[in-house]
Amino acid sequence: MASEKKFIFESLQDTETIRTFLLSLVEGFESGTIKLSTNGDEIELHPEGLLNFTVKAKRKENGNKINIKIAWKDSDRDENPSDKTLNIDT
Repeated sequence: MASEKKFIFESLQDTETIRTFLLSLVEGFESGTIKLSTNGDEIELHPEGLLNFTVKAKRKENGNKINIKIAWKDSDRDENPSDKTLNIDT
């Protein structure tokens, strides 16, 4: 059994920096390798096959939140894709 490795990064950023981070993630999905690092901590992931994609959004009086979760197992290559669709309007 492979050992578990966690990577956590949390900070206050402006929207342009977040946009740059998200574009880097897109490039990582396209290339098949996502490398995350900060302060000597790092992790390398290889997304492929079918991925579970979850988006949650919440608006409150004093704050808003968008959670994006992308998960996969290295052996999930034989499952059928979902026919659900998500629309993101800007």
